[in-house]
Amino acid sequence: MSRIWRTIKGYVFWTYDRGSFHYDVMVTLILAFIFIAPRFIDFKDKPAEIEPGRPAIVSFVYQADAAAVDGQSDDRVRANFVRLLRPIAGPVKVDRVEPVRDQAGHIVAYRAWVRKQ
Repeated sequence: MSRIWRTIKGYVFWTYDRGSFHYDVMVTLILAFIFIAPRFIDFKDKPAEIEPGRPAIVSFVYQADAAAVDGQSDDRVRANFVRLLRPIAGPVKVDRVEPVRDQAGHIVAYRAWVRKQ
């Protein structure tokens, strides 16, 4: 009886050497649980459903130096953001633009909220 308890204790405290029979049994049991358990246990981990015909909208916020974005007008800033981001993010749509100012009130950069098209 003590031999059985010693074996169980070895499994619980993982005392067997790598490559031994008991180590291989423990690894096999763990892998079996990982791959077989989801078929029989409901972990309630369903992906979020998206309404058909309505794409998910994710916005990204980008910031560029004022020198890189010609700030003559809001439309010009939007167009330059699209031009700057095309190689990085592909085709995008700029939803909102706002200037970033330093402590003296000078515009040092522009921040844009962007969606992929």
